[in-house]
Amino acid sequence: MMTFRSLALCGMLFSMPCFAADVYDAMSISYTGGEYENATFEYRLMRPQKLVPGQQYPLVVFLHGAGERGEDNAKQLKYLPEMMAQAGRRQAYPCFLLAPQCRSGKQWVDVPWVDKQSTPMAKQPTDQLQAAIAMLDRTLKEEPVDARRVYLTGLSMGGYGTWELAARQPQRFAAVVPICGGGDERQASRLSALPIWAFHGGADNVVFPIRSQKMVDAIRAAGGKIQYTQYPGVGHNSWNQAYRSDELLKWLFAQRRKP
Repeated sequence: MMTFRSLALCGMLFSMPCFAADVYDAMSISYTGGEYENATFEYRLMRPQKLVPGQQYPLVVFLHGAGERGEDNAKQLKYLPEMMAQAGRRQAYPCFLLAPQCRSGKQWVDVPWVDKQSTPMAKQPTDQLQAAIAMLDRTLKEEPVDARRVYLTGLSMGGYGTWELAARQPQRFAAVVPICGGGDERQASRLSALPIWAFHGGADNVVFPIRSQKMVDAIRAAGGKIQYTQYPGVGHNSWNQAYRSDELLKWLFAQRRKP
């Protein structure tokens, strides 16, 4: 049985509830590309509490922010992963949740976060994003995932990663939820058919709200029906309100990719 002292220590070490680490299996892949050769990239995977034979389940791909980078395969379980690990949500939304971890000092997308103007999307994804794609490929191959219900979301640095991965592979996802990130609005036509709900804090001075607004405007101009929520007076941590929203989760898990 855990004592108060061990619980406190767990919180200090992982900055997350202890139960979250228990719910998510530690996984890894070998990745070769760019500066890496047969390098081990780690990630976490939560499975539904009960897997019914013959049944397939949704998959949520979560891209964390800059503060959760590292090599501990634990810090990325903050925010959405820990919220989805709660008993009530696991019962209401049985799903897989994939949480890659970006290496220290690296980014999902190599662009400046503070710029108000977008950077054209690079020809190739970063190694960090390619490793995450490989983790997704493995999960789809090895687990009973409903390929029509694969969802993508991320916050801050992961919001940038969400916009870019959705633009690169729009056919993979049933819905996308970028939070306080930015993308290349030149890719709007590739995103116009995707169900997207973007979020940003109106007082965000780390990633300026204009970055989300420009993506929203470009997608609408391309014929998309994107939803956008901007929280007045909220700073960079808009993900707290967004991920606590039952309305968002009901919308997300209702989405299915068309054949």
